Amino acid sequence: MLITQPKSQDEILSIAGNKTVVICCEGCKEVYFPETEAADICKELQRSGVLIGAITTEYICNPQHIELYLQKNMDKIDAAETLLVFSCGVGVQTVAERFAGMPVFAACDTYPLPGYQGVTPLEYDCAQCGECHLNATGGICPITACSKSLVNGQCGGAKNGKCEVDKDMECGWERIYRRLEKLSLLESLQHPVKVRNFATTPTSQP
Repeated sequence: MLITQPKSQDEILSIAGNKTVVICCEGCKEVYFPETEAADICKELQRSGVLIGAITTEYICNPQHIELYLQKNMDKIDAAETLLVFSCGVGVQTVAERFAGMPVFAACDTYPLPGYQGVTPLEYDCAQCGECHLNATGGICPITACSKSLVNGQCGGAKNGKCEVDKDMECGWERIYRRLEKLSLLESLQHPVKVRNFATTPTSQP
């Protein structure tokens, strides 16, 4: 199992755009979703005047499901500047891929719990590291998209866009750069060197 824990309210408010749509995943049976906390943060976003819509569904890690469900909410999404996703890391990556031309931010960190981990039809992965980096990398996880799990940029060993560790794997950091360039958010790569907090990382997966 796994648990999603909202980031601090201050951090969430700082990344919300002037026109924000919140997408809340109710989670599958293998995920604990903090419904009360998410509702409280949505109220604060509404009081701040930036919330223009809130969508709650389940299994946003399933692209076919979310595509069908979001069709009736596209008027809200088209009017948004930012999508804020309350879900595990897989759900955030699914939404970021679907709306690659719009900033998509994670409102939660994901932590592992012992037990069955559930099934997703996607190749996306969430390392459940407890310190989600997706907000600085355009919705592409540097922990799982990079063979070396680098959080401060590529190693320099990639050739022709391919990872030096796995020749069949696209360099995760080149993907991140292209996504941020498309979103005009390359300045987010200029943050101070970030040290990964391994205290939140599980020593072993169940």
